[in-house]
Amino acid sequence: MLTLADDLGHLSYAVSGDGPPVVLVHAGIADHRMWDAVVPALARRYTVVRYDLRGFGESAPPAGPYSESDDLLRLLDHLGHDRVRLVGASWGGRVAAGFTLTHPGRVHSLTLLAPPWPGYDWGADMVAYDGAETAALEAGDLDTAVRVNLDMWLRGPARGWDEVPDGLADRLRGPLRTALTHQDTVGEHSLGPGTGDLAAIAVPTLVGIGALDVPDFRAIARRYADGIPGAALAEFPASAHLVALDAPAELTAVLLPFLTR
Repeated sequence: MLTLADDLGHLSYAVSGDGPPVVLVHAGIADHRMWDAVVPALARRYTVVRYDLRGFGESAPPAGPYSESDDLLRLLDHLGHDRVRLVGASWGGRVAAGFTLTHPGRVHSLTLLAPPWPGYDWGADMVAYDGAETAALEAGDLDTAVRVNLDMWLRGPARGWDEVPDGLADRLRGPLRTALTHQDTVGEHSLGPGTGDLAAIAVPTLVGIGALDVPDFRAIARRYADGIPGAALAEFPASAHLVALDAPAELTAVLLPFLTR
């Protein structure tokens, strides 16, 4: 991993391949490694940039207030990329959408995989999950908090663990522990990824969602697809929340033609 330092700490990032730049922004329970299985195919045609948000993976937790959009802009300027194809998963989707609204001239196309919706009225599954995670963290039980998140986001509400691809839980457990460890610091200092009217997004947009994801997120995906002019909606039948982990081949098969348009 390479490092971009500043007065708040540093961002860690990796670059693969050659061609027009594609930037991958990870989910809020993961880090840059969630994209490992899709990078080789993308890197045959594109310069693929992955980075860890502050407090995730190998990036330092923030030492003060920061903006996710400002961080991404700083990284693109550092790498000399004027316009990029931007792909974000879950919380990374919020970051990608916010960046597109704030810096529309820097984005060639936008892909949002199961992004959350600001201020959404969450259903019973999400309320129960949040309560269980909060209780575990308040008790200092990080192992239980990790298990709660793996159950919700990797297994999902619609399948058993015997249906989850082998090894995924082990791959996600470490990044998830790091994310939970720094969660309070990130929440204290993050200024948010930026908001705005989705109708103002004027770049080609693809919204992706797993058919086995939480019902709230399936409804939110349709809301994004309806709200962004001309957006396409793709559903991945074998995936829960983390499409890049669950269904990398299927995601690549949809993503490559979209990026090449």
